[in-house]
Amino acid sequence: MSRIPQSTFDAAAVNRNLRGRVAIAGAATYGCGEAPGMDDMTLLVRAAQAAVADAGLSMQDIDGLATCSVNASMWPMPVIEHLGINPTYVDGTMIGGSSFIAHLLPAMRALEAGQCKAVLVCYGSAQRSATFGRKESQAARRFLDPQPYEQPYEPVLPVTAYALAAARHMHEFGTTRAQLAEVAVAARAWAQKNPEAFMRDPLSIDEVLAARPIASPLTVRDCCLVTDGGGAIVLTRADRARDLARPPVYVLGNATAIWNRQISCMPDLTITSAAQSGAQAFAMAGLQAKDMDMAQVYDAFTINTILFLEDLGFCAKGEGGAFVQGGGIAPGGRLAVNTNGGGLSCVHPGMYGIFALIEAVRQLRGEAGARQLAKHDTAVVHGNGGTLSSQSTAVLGTAETL
Repeated sequence: MSRIPQSTFDAAAVNRNLRGRVAIAGAATYGCGEAPGMDDMTLLVRAAQAAVADAGLSMQDIDGLATCSVNASMWPMPVIEHLGINPTYVDGTMIGGSSFIAHLLPAMRALEAGQCKAVLVCYGSAQRSATFGRKESQAARRFLDPQPYEQPYEPVLPVTAYALAAARHMHEFGTTRAQLAEVAVAARAWAQKNPEAFMRDPLSIDEVLAARPIASPLTVRDCCLVTDGGGAIVLTRADRARDLARPPVYVLGNATAIWNRQISCMPDLTITSAAQSGAQAFAMAGLQAKDMDMAQVYDAFTINTILFLEDLGFCAKGEGGAFVQGGGIAPGGRLAVNTNGGGLSCVHPGMYGIFALIEAVRQLRGEAGARQLAKHDTAVVHGNGGTLSSQSTAVLGTAETL
């Protein structure tokens, strides 16, 4: 019998009436890469101000807030102070890097119910430049997020957890190190088209394989960046968004699924709960993976991209390595994946989910510059949190998809 959880609740049917009812009206990043002298709050506030302005609104128009932080359990409260807002809707749910994608559906319900009119989803982290020491940060995280079955053995998390999943995928399906390297090389090729990307130097498969080992089978080039950065989006009801400054990007589907926290409690190291969140989000949208013009997925490590492409339905389980091989997800490949360069080459300030959303918005608006896709009506955005723990999927589309 399969140990994979089986939900009998049809979340997609319950949420289908929300399809396209809410749109992303504004989006912005700030300080991506290195932002010396800035802290988490400064980056968040500046990204938030830019996103609100992008929507053609003022901060006084914001009456909903969704935000979270790795280092603070009550983060929404100081954010409200710094932004000078008085929200009637507040969401501080923290489930790791997928949080900002998971924030979409509750915000959609609040907007549809009339609880608020404009929701700001925002994040900032000065992880690269912070003076707060790494040891102190790790100690804080262990206190806020205890993992009783793993922490006593002092694993080097999160990298050892993802290395374990990569090793299992290689063992079970014959996935090769070169195929994992293809993910990093494709991300770098996209990053070279993005002036905002932190790492834009050429990268080859051989260089990924020969890079400094971190946790077998992963090298440093299989691992995400450590950068600073802030990102924010503004959500409004679709009927309002159509009268605002920017072309609306409609939320067609969204779902979140969690099967485990610790990697040691994962039912199957080769199947993530993206199989559930993806299926529910696509069902809510009335679309499938084959209908997507792009995929913006959380690539904290190269194995993530392979796992999520499988679990979201772009290829069968075990075929992710072959799917990315030969430039399959690079510019000109069979599927455009992480067109900003992803967490591997563009930006990764602790949690990446908001930046995947922003890149999808830029592509769907036709504002992605040299990396702009010719066909850009649909996008799937997928977030991951913890150690393959929380998974959240969103399906976005232009007006043509309504």
